[in-house]
Amino acid sequence: MLSGIHPILHGDLLAALDRLGHGDEVVVADANFPAYRAGVEVVVAAGLDAPAVVEAVRTVVPLDTYEGPSVLLMTAEGGERLPVQADLVVAADVPSDRVDELERFDFYERAGAARLVVRTGELRPYGNLILRKGVVNEYRSPGAAR
Repeated sequence: MLSGIHPILHGDLLAALDRLGHGDEVVVADANFPAYRAGVEVVVAAGLDAPAVVEAVRTVVPLDTYEGPSVLLMTAEGGERLPVQADLVVAADVPSDRVDELERFDFYERAGAARLVVRTGELRPYGNLILRKGVVNEYRSPGAAR
């Protein structure tokens, strides 16, 4: 474990996030998401709920604010936003005008173009989102580890 790094960000996940570049997308997926079908790198965060993983990822991954949405949710059956989706938006710390939704099969197709899928232990349906990585502008040292 490293000081100053969220404890959810274990070595494999931290390394995969480090390989993302500006505009690359990462999917944080629920336990029922067909993660391996997407054909991209999968890191498992078993036993963790999706909002907790999103919150941890956001400590090291800025959101892209250039064009289009920064965050995409999978549209739930019936079209209304579910509590898990509201939790994901809060965890992403993203303005509501930077969030959009994709129909389920469009979401799966978009996930196939992502650079990374983080499969969580989230059991609530539609606990999935796509984050588009922004630019890291500066490093701010927290000082020596204590």
